[in-house]
Amino acid sequence: MQQIESINSFKKFGRVKKVIGLMIESQGPESSIGDVCHIHVGQKGRKRVIQAEVVGFKDENILLMPYTTINEIAPGCLVEATSKSLEVKVGMGLIGNVIDSLGNPLDGSLLPKGLLAVPTEQNPPNPMTRPPISEPIEMGVRLIDGLLTVGNGQRVGIFAGSGVGKSTLLGMVARNSKADLNVIALIGERGREVREFIEHDLGPEGLKKSVVVVATSDQPALMRIKGAFTATAIAEYFRDKGLNVMMMMDSVTRVAMAQREVGLATGEPPTTKGYTPSVFAILPKLLERTGRNELGSITAIYTVLVDGDDMNEPIADAVRGILDGHFVLDRSLANKGQYPAVNVLKSVSRVMNNIVPFEHCHSAEQLRDMLSTYINSEDLINIGAYKKGSSNQIDEAIRLYPEIISYLKQSTDEKVTFQDSVNSLHQLMEKGRNNEISI
Repeated sequence: MQQIESINSFKKFGRVKKVIGLMIESQGPESSIGDVCHIHVGQKGRKRVIQAEVVGFKDENILLMPYTTINEIAPGCLVEATSKSLEVKVGMGLIGNVIDSLGNPLDGSLLPKGLLAVPTEQNPPNPMTRPPISEPIEMGVRLIDGLLTVGNGQRVGIFAGSGVGKSTLLGMVARNSKADLNVIALIGERGREVREFIEHDLGPEGLKKSVVVVATSDQPALMRIKGAFTATAIAEYFRDKGLNVMMMMDSVTRVAMAQREVGLATGEPPTTKGYTPSVFAILPKLLERTGRNELGSITAIYTVLVDGDDMNEPIADAVRGILDGHFVLDRSLANKGQYPAVNVLKSVSRVMNNIVPFEHCHSAEQLRDMLSTYINSEDLINIGAYKKGSSNQIDEAIRLYPEIISYLKQSTDEKVTFQDSVNSLHQLMEKGRNNEISI
């Protein structure tokens, strides 16, 4: 009886007053920020419902943004309040599916039964309940496991311009990592690239242990934002089941651009390079939700698309300050055919020193020193101005440089375990130490 008495038996309605761009202004119904409303459109016989979200208020009217196109919306259309925020259905039956930002399968099939509805917007774990990152997780990429070791529950960013190999690197990690499950968010991607990523980069082997959330670039800004929050909510559900989840988002820059569209439409002032203040408020809210809690972990990889390869543009700068490490993909390395094109000297894993033995750290540092020595002297070496014997350190860097590059390179179908990566690193650096002793 108490449950029955608590049910709200009234439905609240309002009416559309005007539409400006993607913004719908409605007189009523009574709603809160983040609530989902249903807009009833169409004539008799072909009526349908458009879902929209409350994003702001103007005077006594509410401002809505739709999850889909705004075709057929006219002045006077009924707006029905649900008094609930967006929820998606999650469960073990979702693994292997490709869904949209609202949780619907993209292939038109029905969702499996037995799924649980969870809200897409949730609070990050309490900082005092977050266990420290104490163990590495195998990524299956030799360069990362050996030189930029990622911890179980760490959040890292892949910073790169367009066409430098972000999606290929994500596909390698999705197939080769030792995580229990992948949750992959493709936000703002070209429609052509989605299927290519799923079939070529991810492959059937990767899809079997993945949930893919897709919001393409042609969809409304709100759908692109919700794609990121939906993927994070799905990852949180599996983390709370005790699993070690690998979450990948390509790209967080598109989420920021979508939030800029929403912010400008609601009247926010443009600040840094046209980005509104809400962009820099939403980024930590989204990125802090991943990581470890007392039940499981989410190891997160976020790609950041940097305009003109400028690593100091506003979004790259803000994301780098929030995450626990950054991997920089270098176009000059990609042009030389070195894949993955990670610039080791510009990249860092902030937890590596805490999760691997001293010998591993020492070998990684030694390789960095040799690579830095060679690159700093590369112009002199290439024009023949350097004379052999002038510096033992440069001589050693020149001798080992081909083997270092061989270590950094890895084909997309090559599988390398964490231990193999570390052993290869030790063997390579042992050659350097033995040569120093003989000298």
